[in-house]
Amino acid sequence: QAKETLLQALENLAADKPANLLYFLTLFTIFRDFLDDIDEDNIIRSKTGIKDTIVWNKLYKFQRDGVLGAIDKLEKHNGCIVADSVGLGKTFEALAIIKYYELRNDRVLVLAPKKLRENWTVYTINDKRNVLAGDRFNFDVLNHTDLSRETGRSGEINLETLNWGNYDLVVIDESHNFRNNNPRADGVTRYQRLMEEVIRKGVKTKVLMLSATPVNNRLNDLKNQVAFITEGQDKAFAESGIASIEVTLRRAQTQFNNWLKLPEADRKPEALLESLNFGYFKLLDLLTIARSRRHIEKYYDISEIGKFPERLKPQNVKADIDKAGAFPPLKDINRSIKKLSLAAYAPLDYLRNDKQEEYSRKYDQQVKGGKSTLKQVDRERSLIHLMRVNMLKRMESSIHSFALTTEKIHAQVEAMLAKIEALESEEIEELSIEDIEADSPELEDLMIGRKVKVLIQDLDLVRLKQDLEADRVLLAYLLEEARQVEADDDAKLQALKDTISAKLKNPINDGNRKVIVFTAFSDTAEYLYSHIHDWALQQFGLHSALITGSGTNKCTIKGLGRDLNSLLTNFSPISKEREKVDPDATDEIEILIATDCISEGQNLQDCDMLVNYDIHWNPVRIIQRFGRVDRLGSRNDAIQLTNFWPNMELDEYINLEARVSGRMVLLDISATGEENVIEYDETKQMNDLEYRRKQMQQLQDAVIDLEDMDGSVSITDMTLNDFRMDLSSFMKDNLATLEGAPTGFHAAITASTPEAIPGAIFCLRDVKAKVQNEDSYALAPYYLVYVSETGEIVFNHLQAKKSLDLFKKLAATTAELDDAAITAVQAETKKGRHMSHYCDLRDKAIESIVGKTEEKGVESLFTRGGTSLTKDHLKGSDDFEVVSFLIVKAAS
Repeated sequence: QAKETLLQALENLAADKPANLLYFLTLFTIFRDFLDDIDEDNIIRSKTGIKDTIVWNKLYKFQRDGVLGAIDKLEKHNGCIVADSVGLGKTFEALAIIKYYELRNDRVLVLAPKKLRENWTVYTINDKRNVLAGDRFNFDVLNHTDLSRETGRSGEINLETLNWGNYDLVVIDESHNFRNNNPRADGVTRYQRLMEEVIRKGVKTKVLMLSATPVNNRLNDLKNQVAFITEGQDKAFAESGIASIEVTLRRAQTQFNNWLKLPEADRKPEALLESLNFGYFKLLDLLTIARSRRHIEKYYDISEIGKFPERLKPQNVKADIDKAGAFPPLKDINRSIKKLSLAAYAPLDYLRNDKQEEYSRKYDQQVKGGKSTLKQVDRERSLIHLMRVNMLKRMESSIHSFALTTEKIHAQVEAMLAKIEALESEEIEELSIEDIEADSPELEDLMIGRKVKVLIQDLDLVRLKQDLEADRVLLAYLLEEARQVEADDDAKLQALKDTISAKLKNPINDGNRKVIVFTAFSDTAEYLYSHIHDWALQQFGLHSALITGSGTNKCTIKGLGRDLNSLLTNFSPISKEREKVDPDATDEIEILIATDCISEGQNLQDCDMLVNYDIHWNPVRIIQRFGRVDRLGSRNDAIQLTNFWPNMELDEYINLEARVSGRMVLLDISATGEENVIEYDETKQMNDLEYRRKQMQQLQDAVIDLEDMDGSVSITDMTLNDFRMDLSSFMKDNLATLEGAPTGFHAAITASTPEAIPGAIFCLRDVKAKVQNEDSYALAPYYLVYVSETGEIVFNHLQAKKSLDLFKKLAATTAELDDAAITAVQAETKKGRHMSHYCDLRDKAIESIVGKTEEKGVESLFTRGGTSLTKDHLKGSDDFEVVSFLIVKAAS
């Protein structure tokens, strides 16, 4: 009997296996200890009836996987960050999660930016636009800003009597707005209120966060968002192998900073992923669900979810300011802007020497717990730099906006000069800024400044007046030049009309006449609308609309509501399901002019052309804007991005920006309005400018994903959730096969994608596995290494995610044997009798693991909170067993 069993086992081992079985067996082995976590029936209580809801049945497969993963994390760790890329439907995933908890009688609060409030409230009301009305959602919705209010109402909710501590689940939309937790001297910040009154007080609160950009430019951005989940407890994940969240994130930030200092050529995402400590990946894997568009296209059935539209090469329009060319060149205007002292906005720079100390005591702020001081005079200087940049950006936007800004500053200078002159003729008593009530109305005439009040008598008036008068002359010149460019002479406005006309003559998709025009400034948006709406209606019979965050929305359709939702529904009636609300409506808005108040969280995919009328300083914003039309399941075959640029070479443009901002102390103004002072560093600025130039160049050449942005790293590179979900669905029908399969077998497959190099992907088990410590490898004791057939390491074990991605791509759907690859392997190994070549490759894989682990050990000795070297761990080939290996053969 024993002999037969052994022979049967040997036969099993020797028999050729399809590659997909090897893939799932490898996953089964790696995740064996977590099988309960990935069993769908264990994650959700099916008796809740979640699968019978309308929202669940509207979800695509990848969205359901995301929902299951998020519920699992919420149950285990009390929180989850859903960081799927722009346009993948995070709102609907969140609604399914909310419904699951509502079915368990939990009380749910959604916190959303004010401008996105209606995206959520529409699902809670008896409204024709509510496509999920049958699910009877019952959650509360508040704005982020309501956290700063003690009284008043927000929708139906009375903030004075609201029981903040009584929510079982809090959903934070666009949670990156809570990246910063800078304490305020004069009260409680939104962050603190949310932490203390909503999360820590009352019932145990789970936290679901939604954001396409939870990490902006600091890996530490994650820290404050994670703190909501852990209620600020640093050791919350000790059982999962993360001894200290603080140390893990600090160490990752140090490695990120070192990576940023690398020369441009070496600053590759791979280099960063390799240098980051495992604890960081572990933390992300525990708490985040993050899939990119590319990921979905690669690993899910596109026929089920509909395709993404093809992105055409961006059109780049370089427009002059005026048609006649009479307006001075940008660099001359820039020179004038640089000459402005803007003294009206920096009065502290003109204090008499004997008065400086008094003002320091009154206005300087202690930061970092009193370790350093933020001087008000420095804040004013920084403000001036920002104002100069703003003037340049507004001129780039539209000559109209530039004229308005110049006029405003000119009026401020005039008012200050008048005030000084009125006072000079009077005798006034000597006052001290420290002794008086700065806000008292009777002292108004003796002061300048809004928030920071300065007594005119304390200033060096000779120097101040000189600078103000010089500014007055320069501003008058700039204003006169700007006012001469009427709308009829505006070359950029004409270029926009030409762009729209060309699109209408040659549609990108048959019958689609829609265009969105984005601008950073509401003044520009209003100016464009005032000159486009009549023209579009008379020339082409097209309706237009204007949406700005401030001011009044406008539209040419008579009788249509001017609220955000009505306008967007009539601009994108298919994606917003207008026929359910108003089946008789026929008119549509074809041209939408908007500011960034709609650049997040809106689905406007009926439209196939997006124009950036001005280029935002942060390229991430451009990608976010394009995400409004570049969405899953779009009815458009292709979509067009059009960018307007100043009429000059890119290098000249970048240098112009660099010069106008000058040697400034960079201000990282956070959501709470507090400043984080970053010292100026010449080489860093040169690096940043080069980095920015490359990003801008990328934007001119192609539409890119956030995760492909040059020099950025995406969270999607760091989590393993999708593999768990793959295994979960395979296990439903094949659990017995997986449990009965031996380890140590292999499969062969032909390299069918460019990234597949002939060689082998090994999954090895460290048989002497020790207990995981903070810096232990996320998959320990299993190690994945991809070795080429010449013995080069293609992906080392730190790049396990890449090996798994490739493994999945090559093998997940290959249920048949690959005869060509098997024949090649049998010929090479004499039917498996001579496996020495693959033994050598295995040894190379083991060497790379041992070498890298020692390197990490040495590195961690030099970091705060680091671990010591593992002396006797991971010696060599005796310490490892082969779980499986996939042989990749060249296509014949």
